[in-house]
Amino acid sequence: MSLFSLLDHTATRFPDHGAVFRGLEQVLSWRELKARALGLGAGIRTRCRPGDRVALVSENRTEYVELMFSAWAAEAVTVPVNYKLHDKEVSQILEDAEVSLVFVSPKLLAGLPRTVATYGDRMVVIGDAAYEQMVSGEPIAVPSAEPEALAWLFYTSGTTGRSKGAMLSHRNLMAATIAHLADIESLDEWCSQLHVAPMSHGSGMYMLPSIARGARQVVPASGAFEPVEFLELCDQHPACGAFLAPTMIQRLRIAVEEGKRSRPKHLRNIVYGGGPMYVEELRKSTTVLGPVFSQIYGQGEAPVTITGMNQAAHVTDDDAILGSVGWPRSGTEVRVTDSDGKDLPAGSIGEILCRGDVVMAGYWRNPSATAETLRGGWLHTGDMGSFDERGCLTLRDRSKDVVISGGSNIYPREVEEVLLLHPAVAKTSVVGRPDNEWGEVLIAFVVREAGAEVSTAELDAHCLEHIARFKRPKEYKFLDELPTSSYGKVLKSELRKLLENT
Repeated sequence: MSLFSLLDHTATRFPDHGAVFRGLEQVLSWRELKARALGLGAGIRTRCRPGDRVALVSENRTEYVELMFSAWAAEAVTVPVNYKLHDKEVSQILEDAEVSLVFVSPKLLAGLPRTVATYGDRMVVIGDAAYEQMVSGEPIAVPSAEPEALAWLFYTSGTTGRSKGAMLSHRNLMAATIAHLADIESLDEWCSQLHVAPMSHGSGMYMLPSIARGARQVVPASGAFEPVEFLELCDQHPACGAFLAPTMIQRLRIAVEEGKRSRPKHLRNIVYGGGPMYVEELRKSTTVLGPVFSQIYGQGEAPVTITGMNQAAHVTDDDAILGSVGWPRSGTEVRVTDSDGKDLPAGSIGEILCRGDVVMAGYWRNPSATAETLRGGWLHTGDMGSFDERGCLTLRDRSKDVVISGGSNIYPREVEEVLLLHPAVAKTSVVGRPDNEWGEVLIAFVVREAGAEVSTAELDAHCLEHIARFKRPKEYKFLDELPTSSYGKVLKSELRKLLENT
């Protein structure tokens, strides 16, 4: 049961339909996409054995689609890497995954000197002569795979700051695909899937159900999310859907309200997730863009498939439902438990647990983290929530202190550890502050070493040497001492109160 079968079946049914588009330009039909994926798969096989890891370090490009499926054609494991990451972070992921081959976009190449120095002999630049030579080779045979074979290493930051690779099998991703088609939206060959969120994460996941039903894959010419460009594409392509972070939806709404574009003619569905969607914003966006919204709640460990709400569920005046994350997905069991693992009644807040075919096999070569997260046969999400009497789940807190800014997860401890590398920083604690544009932004509280001086500009530059730009604190606030409990634990609740009063 290889994921390649999704492309194989669609190419058989709709060989001459448009499959991949760059903006309004058709790049490949389904027949051509399958041929290129099998050709590139043969090229990958010359350098990799089945089960080897193949990394993709790229912004959104039309080649992303063929790269994902070519790795599966070669029975390899895809390792999509967030293109926003710092060179050091990219290298850490490639080292941890022990990759055999790296595909990198020409746009990112100059910004990855450390990665190039280490992996240059295993690197192929997407779209160059060597890449096209790999594509043009004798095609590999359509593969088969054991359902439990590893298909995707999904790297998700841990609370220790170092990324962990969630091991997703062909079975996991096929179960997520089927659940999406069962629960969230109906797709066919006359639909379009627009990739404006990173294809290394959520948008890449939505390739699978849309390709399974023959929906065209559209990558904007910009390769990024530009509200006006997105709205224009929704006027030109049929029955458009996309996965967007809530902050992206807000930007779309504002673009229409400001008269930059009218409501798009062919906007069919927007799946939102990856951050809090406030009820007021959801109502405003529905008024402006129409009743086009669906919601998912998931994690990399159970990709986009823990709970959800389809469009019909959004047609309600019930704020409790609109402020929730919906109901358990098909094939997924969800519980809310106390610290002893006992189920809690409706209305009680506890940790969210789930199990089902979508749940990962574990973390790549990290047995201790695997045992902790999958103890008792359930995925312990680290998120706190409660069910109501209708079985609707509402998130109440994020016990892992993750800050979600612009749809990206940022873990404060990672930033704190970087700040503590600066010789002038004695102590630090990083918290999130609500922000109308980004959802949340990072605020760093810093205690200087005795007699030391350091400016916010110096700390900003220091962070840029070690972590991605989007992980930098928005502001730095200097204190004489951090508030702590009697046990010496920093009281982040007190720091948040300080922010409320400034």
